[in-house]
Amino acid sequence: MDFSADPELESITSEARRLAEQFDDQYWSEKDRAHEFPWEYYNAFAAGGWIGIIVPKKYGGAGLGTLQAGTLLNTVSSCGGAMSAASTLHISMFGMGPVIHHGSEQMKQQYLPPTATGELHVSFGITEDDAGTDTSRIRTTATRDGDRWIINGKKIWNTKAQQAQKVLLLARTTPREECAKPTDGMTLFLADLDKAYVEIREIPKLGRNAVNSNELFIEGLPVSQDDVVGEVGRGFRCLIDGINPERIMISAEAVGLGRRAIEVAVHYACEREVFNRPIGQNQAIAHPLADSYTELEAADLLWKYAAWAYDHGDRHGGAANTAKIRSAEACFTACDRALQTFGGMGYAVEMQVERYWREARLMKLAPISQEMATNYIAEHVLGLPRSY
Repeated sequence: MDFSADPELESITSEARRLAEQFDDQYWSEKDRAHEFPWEYYNAFAAGGWIGIIVPKKYGGAGLGTLQAGTLLNTVSSCGGAMSAASTLHISMFGMGPVIHHGSEQMKQQYLPPTATGELHVSFGITEDDAGTDTSRIRTTATRDGDRWIINGKKIWNTKAQQAQKVLLLARTTPREECAKPTDGMTLFLADLDKAYVEIREIPKLGRNAVNSNELFIEGLPVSQDDVVGEVGRGFRCLIDGINPERIMISAEAVGLGRRAIEVAVHYACEREVFNRPIGQNQAIAHPLADSYTELEAADLLWKYAAWAYDHGDRHGGAANTAKIRSAEACFTACDRALQTFGGMGYAVEMQVERYWREARLMKLAPISQEMATNYIAEHVLGLPRSY
């Protein structure tokens, strides 16, 4: 990697910050409180062409890589919008990765141009409540019916399902017990999110309330053969080109959010006086903030390396999972220390740090828990025996 200043990345950072700072903490606090999707923010970034940052130029996008997308998301999360701001944009980026890499030419021509302009919203339909991280045990099925498929099942934690027209949906097309490998026999579909066949229920949650999370109840959803992403029965392999970039981009967002928390805490520690001196003069305040700064700097290098490696053809998940683990820990610790810096006022909504803290907690759970990401490192990087 070249550590000199990159004009392209600097330009992305500058322009993304210019747009994001038009939507201040108060805007995001109100959207969070009202559980209201931030359309003004989304439309501003769509109008600027940012939604299609990784869509190939052939289909109307910018044709850039994971490093550039991560830089964009790192910037927007550092401007007060936190995970709500990043989640509003990122599903259209990593979510369409499997289509970019494995979709048919017809699928790409039909769906990538409106993705690039921001007109097409896509939700990610992989997780199920009774399967959890063991994706091989999903119960959603797709059954052939002539030249189409009929899908039945349930999905959970579907981001932006209330805004989406399509859902990237993983379903079993061959029973698990009939497959050579547990991850065989699953097929990925870019299905219509047709409310005649899909009931959407929002999940009340701790934070990131400006962007909805949902359960999907799917009954008899017809899907065209043309909406199969990649090969029938090999959907899990196609999915890798969504989940590894997702972990990298979310790592970038975590670093941005952590830096925002430290920034506001430092400002407060310099301004707030107790016993006739600024509280930042006390090492009990200064040292935790300085420590978090170093942790975030290290995590920043990790996600950038993971993005660079992915963009250069490394599809192994070691770097992505390492970045995810360290970024999530650094982000939450930074937000917790920021809240502590404010003392009792940190618990007050008006100071905003409680919102950062709530949204930072998500990073240790999603898109994969810290424990399962660590299991991946133990097994696939260190070569230790599988523990589950």
